[in-house]
Amino acid sequence: MGSARDVVEECGVARFLFTDFPLGNPCGKPWDARMQGSIVDMALDLLEHAWAPRTTVQTPFQWLDEDWRKNFMRVDESNREALARAGEERRQLQARKTERGKGQS
Repeated sequence: MGSARDVVEECGVARFLFTDFPLGNPCGKPWDARMQGSIVDMALDLLEHAWAPRTTVQTPFQWLDEDWRKNFMRVDESNREALARAGEERRQLQARKTERGKGQS
């Protein structure tokens, strides 16, 4: 199961269920249990019934925002400062966690 079709098919996996969603969402939209269950069912069905090596099946689902590719992981002047700030906050948080973990060993 995955969302990076070109990468996974290049690896030559035996069976691949492709969901055309942003990376990190191969099982469906967050909190959409019905969609996620359907995708997992499709994956298990493909596992059992793949008809040839390197079989790829695409799920029928669509991401809510059809233009998600235009904005996915986009960095430009409109968000550069906010992303830099969020990255620095994350690095500081990770550093604090690392320091706390050193004292526990």
